[in-house]
Order: sequence, then structure tokens, then C-alpha cells
Amino acid sequence: MSKGQLSMNLATTRGAWGFADAVDGCLRHGITAISPWRDQVAAIGLDEAARIVKANNLRVTGLCRGGMFPGIDAADRQKRIEDNLRAVDEAAALGADCLVLVVGGLPGSSKDIVEARKMVADGIAAIVPHARAAGIPIAIEPLHPMYAADRACVNTIDQALDICETLGETVGVAIDVYHVWWDPNLASAIARAGRMKRIFAHHICDWLVPTRDMLNDRGMMGDGVIDLKGIRAMIEAAGYHGPQEVEIFSTENWWKRPGDEVVRTCVERFEAVC
Repeated sequence: MSKGQLSMNLATTRGAWGFADAVDGCLRHGITAISPWRDQVAAIGLDEAARIVKANNLRVTGLCRGGMFPGIDAADRQKRIEDNLRAVDEAAALGADCLVLVVGGLPGSSKDIVEARKMVADGIAAIVPHARAAGIPIAIEPLHPMYAADRACVNTIDQALDICETLGETVGVAIDVYHVWWDPNLASAIARAGRMKRIFAHHICDWLVPTRDMLNDRGMMGDGVIDLKGIRAMIEAAGYHGPQEVEIFSTENWWKRPGDEVVRTCVERFEAVC
């Protein structure tokens, strides 16, 4: 694999670097594609972040994140929609390939996951016209079922594609191996996404055994149990040949290491096991 096919989600170096330092670090290691988080962009300012992207001819494979649509009442849901409209504008300013959505879980003390999923579909529908006008594809990222209550009530590629079918070609999926590797219907779901031309992003890391923290103990590629090459083969067979984006949350390991060590290891593992 060429380093040109590697994108660095800037969560991966969050422990060491802010936006500007992360860009410099990626460039030192031959990486010219990034995916920042909105708080990282806000910390340096949207205009400055966009200037850095343009000055270095970077590809922005995604902006993380929009979503979190379910709310406790109509006013709360509207506030969340408005935040997503701003996220679309930020993605457009950065020239991002897509806005990645972590859609949200159960609002308040609700136990009604069916209603939460309806709020998600309605929320995405509310931002689609603006996203389409801005030229920003919307990528729903299904999250592992362990996050269904608090982070994302859309948990499989097929669930995400069901929403996509109702909303048109602006809406697709971000396939993060950490969240979908376990799905017994993974091969058919990826093939379906390919037929629909809805694969907008491909995120990589690894699933450690044991996993010490549900959110912040992702593994470096090759350190866990995910068949990274096998999943990539499915994705390419489905017609997606875009970058693989490394996204690692690791408070007790990789976020404690120097940024250059993290990026260098990402490159080595990408070339060896992805």
C-alpha cells in the first residue's frame, strides 16, 4: 500500500499535537491526507485551519463529527440540527470529502430506541438540503452495539443504508472496522453499500483482547483481532478505492507517546498489515 492511500485522523495524535503540529508531523512522514475533529479546528480557528489545508495541498478525508440528533424535546432537537448545519459549513470550508456523523443514542432517560432512530433519520433529513447545496456528502458511521444507548443507535452498515435509501445520494456510510468487524452480515452489507455507491470513508485501527476501555482503548493495526486486509478487499470489491483513515483513541498507550512515534508506527503497520 502506498502512503498516498493513508489518511491520518487527527484523533490518533490527539495526545501529542494540535491541528498545526499534527499537519507538520504528517507531512514529515509523507502523509498528505488528514481528518480533523471540530474541536481541533475550533482551537486554531476555521480560517487558519482552512489556510493550512490549502497551503499544504492536503486532502481532508472527513470532518469529525456531526450527529447526536436525538433530543429530549423539539427545542433540543432543533439545537442539534443547527449545530449540524454549522458542521456542514465547516466541512465545506475545509474542502472535506464528507462530514462524518456519530448519530446519537437515547436522549435523557428514554428507553425507546425505535424513537431515537426515528429522530436520527429526521435529523439527517433536515440537514440534507444544506449539505447538498454545500457539496458535502454526509457519512453515517455505524457504531458498535456497545454504544447504542449513549453514542449511536445506528449499529450496522445495513441500518445506516436503510436511512440512506430514504434520503438520496448525498447520504452514505463511513465504514470503521472497529465498529463493524463482528457483524455476521458484513460482507453482504459492504457489497450492498457498493451497489448503492454509498461508501464515503474507510476507518482503520484494531480491536484489542482484552479491551480495557470501551471508548479509549483502540489498538494499533496489527495488535488485535480484526482482519484488516480481508475487510479492505471487500471494500475495494465494492468499488471504493479511497484512503484508509487511521483513527485510534488510546488514552493509556498511543496518546502518551510522541506524535512522530505514533505516525511512524501507523505508516509501518499500514504498509505491513492493511
